[in-house]
This record gives sequence, C-alpha cells and structure tokens, in this order.
Amino acid sequence: VIDCPCRTSREGHCEPVDVCMIVGDPFAEFVLEHRVGNARQIDREEALAVLKDSDERGWTHSAWFKENLGNRFWVICNCCGCCCMSRKAHAMGIPMIASSGYRCIVSVDCTGCGDCVDACPFGALSVHGTAVVDETKCMGCGVCESRCAVGAIALIKDPSRGEPLDVEVLVKTHSD
Repeated sequence: VIDCPCRTSREGHCEPVDVCMIVGDPFAEFVLEHRVGNARQIDREEALAVLKDSDERGWTHSAWFKENLGNRFWVICNCCGCCCMSRKAHAMGIPMIASSGYRCIVSVDCTGCGDCVDACPFGALSVHGTAVVDETKCMGCGVCESRCAVGAIALIKDPSRGEPLDVEVLVKTHSD
C-alpha cells in the first residue's frame, strides 16, 4: 500500500492517505524497494480492511491497467471525489474512468429517501417519487447500493458496459 498521490499533492486532503494498493510483482517489489509513497507491504486482511473502510466512507474503488506494463492490472485506488484527479478529470469529460461492467437498478421498494442521491459520486441518481437512474452517468460503482437502507438498489451486470473485472482471474493469469 502507498500514500495516495492525489491526496498528498494537495493541502487539506482527506484521510487516511495510505489507500492505494500496488498489486503483484514487479510493481509491488519496485515500490517497496524504492519506498515510493511510503510503501509498505500489507497482508490480505489489511488489504480487505482498506477496501471495507473506503467503502464505508463512500469512496469508489478503481483498478488500473497500463498498456506499456503489458496490459497488466497493477493498482487498486480507493478514491474520494474531492481529491481524486481521475474522478475530477472524468467530471470534466476526460475519459479516465471506465464502467465497472455493472449498472444500478431501483426496485419498487424504494422509499424516495434520497440517501442514494447524496451518496452517488457520479451524479447518476435523482428522486422523482422514487430514485431514478441516469444510465449515461452510472458507472456501476455500487456506492448507492451500500447506502440504501431498504435494499431497493442493486447492481446488475450490463453486457453493453463491458466485462466486469474479475480480480481472481487477473491475478491468476498474471502470476503464472
């Protein structure tokens, strides 16, 4: 795990900062050896705790691939809207974030409370009696789903948005 470069590059940033996870070698080995961003090795339990804590804050998780790194999945960022440069770029129309391969749907159980609207980092929800999804804005991040007290929001796989990331397959494929 390393300190988030988006957060540490600005004053008054969100805490904690050690939330960007470098995955697999040679990437993890490099950042540990060179102490990039206060790099430190973590175990599976701590990695899951970082993900859970970030989710509870309403932050989004993003997996990064790099063409010149062999199209390898190499980092998981846990992003807040106020510090994340990629989310800021996305909001300005610069395509830095791709859909998760899912989209949210709202069931008839929706009470119209608006908690999902307040939580959605992409502004994809509004309330008109019940929650309504703007599918052109929904990235399938799941923040709304975890904020719905009555369980009226779910993520469904949407083939038109690409194949969802399967971390287990990626890790196995790239560690062989």
